[in-house]
Amino acid sequence: MKVGIVGGGAAGFFAAITAKENYPDATVVIFEKSLKPLSKVKISGGGRCNVTNGCDSIDELCKAYPRGVRLLKKAFHIFNNKHTIKWFESRHVPLVVQSDNCVFPASQDSQSIIDCFFGEVKRLGIEIELGHGVKEIKQIENQLALVFLKDEFQPEIFDKIIVTTGGSPKKDGLEWLESLGHKIENPVPSLFTFNIPSDPITELMGIVLENALVSIQGTKIKSEGPLLITHWGMSGPAILKLSSYGARVLNEMNYNFNVQVNWVYEQNNDLVINYMNAIINEHSNKLLSNIRPYSLPERLWLHLLDKSELSPKKKWGELGKKGLNKLISVLTNDVYAVRGKSTFKEEFVTCGGVSLQSIDHNTLQSKVCKNLYFAGEVLDIDAITGGYNLQAAWTTGFIAGKLNSNSLSENAKLAKKL
Repeated sequence: MKVGIVGGGAAGFFAAITAKENYPDATVVIFEKSLKPLSKVKISGGGRCNVTNGCDSIDELCKAYPRGVRLLKKAFHIFNNKHTIKWFESRHVPLVVQSDNCVFPASQDSQSIIDCFFGEVKRLGIEIELGHGVKEIKQIENQLALVFLKDEFQPEIFDKIIVTTGGSPKKDGLEWLESLGHKIENPVPSLFTFNIPSDPITELMGIVLENALVSIQGTKIKSEGPLLITHWGMSGPAILKLSSYGARVLNEMNYNFNVQVNWVYEQNNDLVINYMNAIINEHSNKLLSNIRPYSLPERLWLHLLDKSELSPKKKWGELGKKGLNKLISVLTNDVYAVRGKSTFKEEFVTCGGVSLQSIDHNTLQSKVCKNLYFAGEVLDIDAITGGYNLQAAWTTGFIAGKLNSNSLSENAKLAKKL
């Protein structure tokens, strides 16, 4: 049997290794259009490679996926984050789980993951062809032919093909798959930061709030977590999660919208009122600048006072009802005009891709093209930050790499033996 893997990224390597382990006599070839395979793995997690998340349950794992969760819930019973950890550690890549549940190689270097993959590829005899971009897949009876972008490369025929080309920023990048009959969900960016131009908040760049509540005004889309103020606007897990949850809505808004920020991480307004009144009663003669509610960073607190049109030299006892209401409003429902987005580091994640309606959820085989499988971000599956996008790559790569050889229950048993 001859198996072609289109795309030399995380899902591609994982699918290739799984296929070769499952079919030792098969010829398995990875085709990568660039000269640098695993380039996204190299830069992921700031160059440390956040391989997965250490959360305890499949239900918790599923909460990280705004799109694709129905397929993944089933798939995670076959191969989940605990299997991932066992997979790497059994191949001599020790991992560490951080306090935020992000899982990294103990070396804190993505090269450890890349070296592991290349070691496995060499051990198993998997071939890698670089500079081989694919422009078309042709069905020839029960086989499939890959037609390459460069005319110098002759088409090659395979028994099975797994497409793992990653996310495409535009729909036309997926036309070669649409032409086979697959439905394509329009790709739009996910996991991006917010541009807030010409706003004084940007002067506070570098400030990190450990916990904030954020939402998109006029919608029910909300998020929470650490928030980072940058020289262009806002970033951090809370913002990145919000961009993921709202990927399609924000695209429709052309990235012009208002973000609401609750700086004090408290949704119960009565508790905030009681807290602020307690400060007034206890510190009535102290200046507003000297007592920072909720231990807010000093520069942020002064910014919020200015936004509330309150002098930092005013005493707490002089605040009055009007001043207190203004302050509580800006603490719990601060609003900023977002005008555009920025890519999160060099990591590009898309919402969209090959529709899951076109895929058999049990095997990841195409419903319209026999012997063609999909894995990774080319599918309409994406997640928030924290190792979840790579976990989806490992999970789908593992299942696609089985090439429909076993039932779901047998696949689950195999995963347990890893």
